[in-house]
Amino acid sequence: MSALLEIEGLRTHFFTRAGVVKAVDDVSLRLERGRILGLVGESGSGKSMTGYSIMGLVDEPGRIVSGRIEVAGTDLATLDEPAWRRLRGNRVSMIFQDPMMTLNPVLRIDTQMVEAVRAHNNVSRREALDRCRAQLSRVGIASPDERLRAYPHQFSGGMRQRVAIAIALVNHPDLVIADEPTTALDVTIQGQILFEMQKLCRESGTGLIWITHDLSVVAGLADDVCVMYAGRIVESGTVDEVLDHPMHPYTRGLLDSIPGRNVPGRPLSQIPGMAPSPQDLDQGCAFRVRCPRAREDCRVAPATTRPTSQRTLRCGHPLP
Repeated sequence: MSALLEIEGLRTHFFTRAGVVKAVDDVSLRLERGRILGLVGESGSGKSMTGYSIMGLVDEPGRIVSGRIEVAGTDLATLDEPAWRRLRGNRVSMIFQDPMMTLNPVLRIDTQMVEAVRAHNNVSRREALDRCRAQLSRVGIASPDERLRAYPHQFSGGMRQRVAIAIALVNHPDLVIADEPTTALDVTIQGQILFEMQKLCRESGTGLIWITHDLSVVAGLADDVCVMYAGRIVESGTVDEVLDHPMHPYTRGLLDSIPGRNVPGRPLSQIPGMAPSPQDLDQGCAFRVRCPRAREDCRVAPATTRPTSQRTLRCGHPLP
């Protein structure tokens, strides 16, 4: 099957006075139409910056220094700003963790949603409002007509996030990047939105990248998973393969840290130490100072291998 999204050798670096910060360092991944990819890792591992790079939202002093980002045959890394304006919010959308990165506090919701529709579609205001109404209902907002006439400050935080999700989905994009969008929502609404996102992908062929640190969400939502550490993908594959039989010690550490997997009465398992600063990375394996399986040869960066046809691994001493 042809890939909807194909990333190869992506590097996004920030050039600061203190040195070069390698936020994303040689990331390659593939997403097919109608599938959901979970991008997981600790805070600071480069997950969100990978999403911003795909969306062309990397600000100075950061920039994409190398790599290819291809969506349905279009290399996004080569687009100019007018081309990005035509694409962003139409074929490619992003749902941010903070809904106020999407919503303008001084404009009514109907103004913002109708503008998002009519910027990319030659439709009347009435037809655009019908689309907006249907999308608000889909994300669990009752009385959509009343809500469309409201301002963002009249909504709770969770309600604002649902509006932001509705705006991202209103044009039925080919690719959606979701950066922990359900963190502020209660469990019932979170489950409803996850179900709607799965349904959208299955029915329309939309590809979804779900950025999160919550492996339990990925286990129930995603088809494939990429585990990131220090700007690199250290393990990837189908959800069942990676979560049931992790091969990288970091993936095993993340799984062992889930409270539900812990033996009652015993201290919660955790990965020792802290994630390194992307400014201080050397040529070796970034996880070696925290890894129980580290050896002297881990001072050299391990090559990416393919243990199976659908799996990649970047580790010199994987789990058996």
